[in-house]
Amino acid sequence: MKYKPTIGLEIHAELKTKTKMFCACKNDSEEKKPNINICPVCMGHPGTLPVINKEAVKSVLRVGTALGGELADLSEFDRKNYFYPDIPKGYQISQYKHPLVSGGKLNGVEITRVHLEEDTAKSSHVEDPEQREWVEDPERSEGKSSEYSLVDFNRAGVPLLELVTEPVMHSGEEVSKFGKELRLLLQYLDVSEANMEKGEMRLEANVSVSLTENLGTKVEIKNLNSFSSAERGVEFEIKRQIALLEGGGRVTQETRGWDENKQETFSQRAKEDSHDYRYFPDPDLPKLSVKDIKEFSKENLDLEIKETPVQKRDRFRRYYGIKESDIEFYIYNKNLSDLFEKSAEHLNSDKKFDKSTLQILSNYIVSDFASFGEKVFEVKPEAVASVVRMINSGELSSRGAKNVIQILVNEGGDPSSIAQKEGLFQKNDEADLLLIVKDLVAQNQKIVNEYKSGKLSAIQFLVGQGMKATNGSANPSVLKDLILKVI
Repeated sequence: MKYKPTIGLEIHAELKTKTKMFCACKNDSEEKKPNINICPVCMGHPGTLPVINKEAVKSVLRVGTALGGELADLSEFDRKNYFYPDIPKGYQISQYKHPLVSGGKLNGVEITRVHLEEDTAKSSHVEDPEQREWVEDPERSEGKSSEYSLVDFNRAGVPLLELVTEPVMHSGEEVSKFGKELRLLLQYLDVSEANMEKGEMRLEANVSVSLTENLGTKVEIKNLNSFSSAERGVEFEIKRQIALLEGGGRVTQETRGWDENKQETFSQRAKEDSHDYRYFPDPDLPKLSVKDIKEFSKENLDLEIKETPVQKRDRFRRYYGIKESDIEFYIYNKNLSDLFEKSAEHLNSDKKFDKSTLQILSNYIVSDFASFGEKVFEVKPEAVASVVRMINSGELSSRGAKNVIQILVNEGGDPSSIAQKEGLFQKNDEADLLLIVKDLVAQNQKIVNEYKSGKLSAIQFLVGQGMKATNGSANPSVLKDLILKVI
């Protein structure tokens, strides 16, 4: 029997607005001291009134535009009622029937909706009171269990984008790829840092398996704190459900957590349905007539979106024609991508890119320049272009180019002057190289004999020794020909 797994995702991402969703408290994910960025509004004190963060609404609409989704003409906020210590009001302000965005697609995955809500506080589960310097009165737990929880409300009320996909994925790998692509999009649109390790982006997967085209009973997996965890968690849950059904059991709709140490899911609680939250429109917040706000129009939002990862991939393929792995490298490394494009402009003398030269440029940026980290951004694009020109003209060998790049990044200067000073310009003069080759052959008779005995790869060792003797300045092709002549 062949079971078909089906996965849908719910992804939350904290938006990088200056203030929280419904109050003027600072939105600062870097704040270390607990309960600093709080006020009566985000703490849910009686008599307080929320005010909608306009920039947060606009951020979600920009995401919806980039996804090709339908922007709502009219939207509203709802109260999602449930009691938990990290919800100070006893309800969360979210969106239910009228989300800001409906539909859309990313990485071939259909989107159900994108809506806006407020984040919860952050709970810390403590076993030893002395681990927390900011416990007001650790004495109060005397005579009781030393295990308890503390709540930091700095995060409570932070604007949170929630994206829900259709159940159209079928493997953990698809889940991981989608999550990475969404994170890229959020970063390109500058609406969220989306760092999973900081909790700025959180992923939950709904997994089911079935022998038919009908969906099976879904199980939600939480605690997926990285893309690799998401992939492993989904794959484990698929196998668990199949084994359960094969053994004559049945899958229960529930919420399960992912245990990173045990590499398995575990039961947390029965899965709630929407009616369990008793959604109703928030009476303290006005309905949003999105279509009446000029800066929320699709035309205006389109102008603000400079380039998405999908558009950048397509442009790099058409315009530069470099290999796919390099394009993907630049998608994830914006600063090095900028260095490549600016250097390419300096090589573009006749307004028509030479694709082979661009690939050489890309090879050296991806492998050599990138290895120097942040220091590489001190190098001017025209200097990078100059190195490539010298490689193309035959003035620099590959080894010589690497030496020039190292000095260029660490000490600065002009590439041509560096090559001249260090004696790195490629030597093509056969008369000069012949003396070096004769000496090389005389000192490596054992290797020469191996070559003559049929070990053809031995010649590369001799070429390498010749390059070393000339500090990388010899033309390896000329060097090889001379070695063969002398032998």
